[in-house]
Amino acid sequence: MNEELRAAIIQDDATGRVLMLGWMDEEALALTRSAGTVHFYSRSRQQLWEKGETSGNFLRVVEVTLDCDQDAVLVRVNAEGPTCHDGSTSCFTPWLWRKILQREAANAPDSYVASSLERGTAFLARKVGEEAVETAVAALSESDERFVAEAADLWFHLLLLLRSRGVDPADLEDELRRREK
Repeated sequence: MNEELRAAIIQDDATGRVLMLGWMDEEALALTRSAGTVHFYSRSRQQLWEKGETSGNFLRVVEVTLDCDQDAVLVRVNAEGPTCHDGSTSCFTPWLWRKILQREAANAPDSYVASSLERGTAFLARKVGEEAVETAVAALSESDERFVAEAADLWFHLLLLLRSRGVDPADLEDELRRREK
């Protein structure tokens, strides 16, 4: 293993969201600065690689900053597409969204996720409406445990509806951040 590796934190310039963590040696750092796209050193393959070279989802460099000890790098970027290999905006995607993506990809015949997505947006929109009503009723007249159970169903089905529309939950966070300004 290369002893000169630095942790490289990749951050979306527009949202501030941490997209991923990789490793850079001096050559990867120099290439990142000169090429304007992020390069890493692969510890498993023992070689340099450019993020996006196979997926087309390049990370365009906005700024490269070393920390005070010069043993870590913060790279602010404009991402061209999802950053994570699983299709998520960030490698730090919440577990439920990642589970939905995994179950969709597996497309098992007994998977509720896969069959619901197959049934389409109209089906999922109706399910979200149904779960929203059940959540509201539970909030007004049932125990905290029942309210939590109904809210979880609503959240889960809303995530499925987002997936059916091809919308990443991170887009909702971005919209709310825009509204805050």
